[in-house]
Amino acid sequence: MKQRQATLIGFSAILLWGTLALFTRLTDGLIPPFQLMAMSFAIAFLLMLSRFIFQGHLGLRHLKHPKRVWLLGISGYFGYHFCFFSAMQLAPAVEVSLLAYLWPLLIVLLAGLLPGESLTLKHICGALLALLGCWLLISKPESGFESRYINGYLLAISCAFIWSGYSVLSRLISQVSTDTVAWFCAGTSLLALICHLALETTVWPEKTTQWAGIIGLGIGPVGIAFFTWDYGIKRGNLQLLGVLAYAAPLISTLLLVAAGLADTSWTLAVASLTIVAGSLIAGIGKKPTKRTLST
Repeated sequence: MKQRQATLIGFSAILLWGTLALFTRLTDGLIPPFQLMAMSFAIAFLLMLSRFIFQGHLGLRHLKHPKRVWLLGISGYFGYHFCFFSAMQLAPAVEVSLLAYLWPLLIVLLAGLLPGESLTLKHICGALLALLGCWLLISKPESGFESRYINGYLLAISCAFIWSGYSVLSRLISQVSTDTVAWFCAGTSLLALICHLALETTVWPEKTTQWAGIIGLGIGPVGIAFFTWDYGIKRGNLQLLGVLAYAAPLISTLLLVAAGLADTSWTLAVASLTIVAGSLIAGIGKKPTKRTLST
């Protein structure tokens, strides 16, 4: 499959991540984070397991990989979410989100170190412009960094390095089938369940909308999104995907506005234009490779 098509598949993950806030809002915020994480990743695994069964197997063939593959996958999936939820408990949500969303910029910068890749000025300018738009979208006038929240800030920055590191290093194991992501989801769900049992009190959903939110998370932003992201980062334009990732909070906000759960503003308009402009700058003049990549 050509690089441009693989990039489009990767971008579909960003579109799905844009639904994260909407589905999370449907849960009413009552489900403990590690419980929600365990449930949604379990649904993602069951989704892929059903595909394996339809193909006539249980996916066990995708368990046979070197330890480094498992370390990369589990640390990427579980490590990011563990640090993010922990940071949310130690620092204000706005500042945590701002720091965690450094990961797309880091992808752009780190991808330039990969064999056959290069870092250009347009990549840097596009990523910085999109980052500015993201910060305009997320930040609030009363938000500000304070030294008493330093532990939370460090965990949020760890999120950025963990996910960008996972995304870039996955390029080096492109021969590993995307189907293996199913088992990454299973491992992440199990570890999240252990954290939930140790740290949280179980709260079962009581409303249909809450179940709809959980299932929606498991199928979309936690399920299909991770599979298409894996395909995109292994075979697509990784640096462009890094810049395009800043569209996720924009899509999220627009969906909340459409659902009547958020208000429009001039900040939203400016942030939208800034993110789009950054993406266009990063994508201008990029010629897709003529080589056909194996699936």
